[in-house]
Amino acid sequence: MMKVLQVHNRYRYRGGEDAVFEGTLRLLRAHGAEAASFEKASQDIQNTFAQKLQAVFTGIYSPASGREMAQVLAQERPDVVHIHNLFPLFSPSVLVACRKAGVPVVMTCHNFRLICPIGVHFQNGAVCERCAGGREYWCMMKNCRGNRLESVAYAMRGAMTRLFGLFKNNVTCFIAISDFLKQRLMAEGYPEDRIEVVYNTVAIPETASDAARGEYIAFTGRLSEEKGVDTLLAAAARLPDVPVRVGGVGPMYDVLKAAAPVNVEFVGMLDKAGLADFYRRARCIIVPSVWFEAFGLVAAEAMANGIPVVASRMGALPELVQEGKTGFLYESGNPVDLADKLQRLWKDSAMADRMGRDAREHARREFHEDVHFKRLMQVYEKAIALSKQGR
Repeated sequence: MMKVLQVHNRYRYRGGEDAVFEGTLRLLRAHGAEAASFEKASQDIQNTFAQKLQAVFTGIYSPASGREMAQVLAQERPDVVHIHNLFPLFSPSVLVACRKAGVPVVMTCHNFRLICPIGVHFQNGAVCERCAGGREYWCMMKNCRGNRLESVAYAMRGAMTRLFGLFKNNVTCFIAISDFLKQRLMAEGYPEDRIEVVYNTVAIPETASDAARGEYIAFTGRLSEEKGVDTLLAAAARLPDVPVRVGGVGPMYDVLKAAAPVNVEFVGMLDKAGLADFYRRARCIIVPSVWFEAFGLVAAEAMANGIPVVASRMGALPELVQEGKTGFLYESGNPVDLADKLQRLWKDSAMADRMGRDAREHARREFHEDVHFKRLMQVYEKAIALSKQGR
């Protein structure tokens, strides 16, 4: 079995990429692969101007990071390196070090960072694509990070990595977590034959929920502008007899709670057991995003539980939700359309049951860890083969 070196810069505040990195390590080891890790953590950056400035330049290009990587490669001798996040304490120099050592590199694109300096394609309440086509200067002009120094740094980093081809020339294979993300990468010049779609994996509970007996319509996630919860509240106001529960916290918690109609209950942050119970008792899960979802973890988790999903037609969500089979899709930001889809599922328990069963089967086919492992190994093997060909 091959040896894989996982490389990741942990975020200051734990997020989904950190969980995927940890899960990949566990998955590889559980299936008998030898998996090592090379990690750094943004929490190690001291809250001083000097430390932040140093992290800025490290993220753009750091010869020291390249030397560190060369030492780790010599020590671990991996067959392939799997990159998750390099910024800010690593740098693209680690990719150059891998290429010089003849070690193939697989990189998972968890977001849009290779084509959007801040990685989200969202600014001031709307989808933003100003930086596409080599116009990273908009990140600085629009102060996309809300901090002038950081916005300049992100713009410089995006421009430098693009101009010098640091990712295109040194990553052997890219993993896109959805076909939507793959298409975005291709539109910016990344080669189709080196991008493989591998969906994230989610746990499949032993027993399915009974969507037909669901007590409420549910949302769970970060309560922030891009998640579209205001659209959900407007739809809920049109369905006064339908109970809606909102799980999660975030910067818009107080504003949204104050604006919610009486049939909406906010239940706050849910722990692992609380989230499982939240899914189990739902008729359907809503994903009302108004930005480009690169994957849609909540939708995948709901389907794994046997719960139908009602989602906006944004980003990768139409890939996950099969219209009329595992749930419904609606026009993003349109509460009338959303209310119509929710009412149909609420009134028709037989439909909810059928969609829930189909959703669970879809999750088994696409998101099960065994499926994920198989696809991951195929990408590693492809990267090794391409590396031997000198590509």
